Amino acid sequence: MIDLNYTRDTTSGAEGLGLLARLREQAPELPIVVMTAWSSVPLVVEAMRRGASDFIEKPWGNARLLAVLRAQIALGEAARRQRRLEAENALLRGDAMPGFVAESPAMRKLLDMLARIAPSDANVLVLGENGTGKGVIAQLLHARSTRAAQAFIKVNMGGIAESVFESEMFGHVRGAYTDARSERIGRFELADGGTLFLDEVGNIPPAQQAKLLRVLEDGEFERLGSSRTQHADVRVIAATNADLAAAIVAGRFRKDLLYRLNTLEIRLPPLRERREDIVPMARSFLAASAQRHQRGDMRLAVDAERALLAYAWPGNVRELRHVMERAGAVVPGRRGGCRRAGAGHAACCRRCRRADDAGTSRGLAGAARARTPCGQSAGRRGCAGHHPSGAVSAHGKTRPARCRQCRRQRMNPCVRRG
Repeated sequence: MIDLNYTRDTTSGAEGLGLLARLREQAPELPIVVMTAWSSVPLVVEAMRRGASDFIEKPWGNARLLAVLRAQIALGEAARRQRRLEAENALLRGDAMPGFVAESPAMRKLLDMLARIAPSDANVLVLGENGTGKGVIAQLLHARSTRAAQAFIKVNMGGIAESVFESEMFGHVRGAYTDARSERIGRFELADGGTLFLDEVGNIPPAQQAKLLRVLEDGEFERLGSSRTQHADVRVIAATNADLAAAIVAGRFRKDLLYRLNTLEIRLPPLRERREDIVPMARSFLAASAQRHQRGDMRLAVDAERALLAYAWPGNVRELRHVMERAGAVVPGRRGGCRRAGAGHAACCRRCRRADDAGTSRGLAGAARARTPCGQSAGRRGCAGHHPSGAVSAHGKTRPARCRQCRRQRMNPCVRRG
């Protein structure tokens, strides 16, 4: 709150108007209330034109002054929330995954298909096992479509109870049911002009599939408790890991709903069928995890990469990401130096590097559930005895109690610190 006059015997308000203009240049979003005892209509108009939020005339009433200040504080907080939401939406509408890895032939073919179908408004059904990245593909389709500047709304269909399905998808009006104390906007209305991603679409209860079919056919729906028909211009991307053909035969899924969803169909290969992507993705995930946990520079050892490639990855990309997240959080990284200094350092550098590489291997072997015994293949016997899963020594081999090489390694101080 500022006054318009400061110098003695000045009543024009020019000083305050100049201050107001400078404040507005420095803080465009700051609410400013001006006051003066020499008010006039032209002066009020000029103050508002220069960015004043409100005007108070002296002598003021305390009730009006407090009401104006409370209103401006509330408006300022609302404006800040709005700017934050706009910034968050801009991030969500950006590239779904800037480091998206697609080096395998199967994924390169899939990306070529994405480039062809993304600009269209046709509905897309994404099929694949759990953890293959169906949600990422849906975001890529949206980001490369003509609707990229509009909303991308994601709905987990398996998490919506049948009793609130209509309210969640189409919204409701006040009084539609006992606890409906206010209006609610449904997901189709929120996604109007943009993309609606229906994840786990195979879990929609049969009784609700007919209600979804109508809005997919003509884009029309009614809020629960209302008779007014509304229209939504929405592109639908659906995803599931279920066998919809078998569900149709069993009567759990409507055939006509499937035809509305799979105008275009994409099948995501499991991670075991795109092994060329495993190591690049693991490196990307590990770097992101190390940065998030402030672990500095971390890299995958050769033994760790071999363990990753040898594993079947039943959880696909999601499991790989979680393994790298754990590795970045708990596995010792390259943050120390050789414990041995002086003339002996040059002779042990190679051993230090091996020990440093093993630091990353130590956690990954257990995380990937792979046995790595003394150069032997997973699950075999080596060294002086059987190697338990996940126990890896500093020389990159599993560490049983009877392993002489492991005992020698533990006695050698020449290892990098984690």
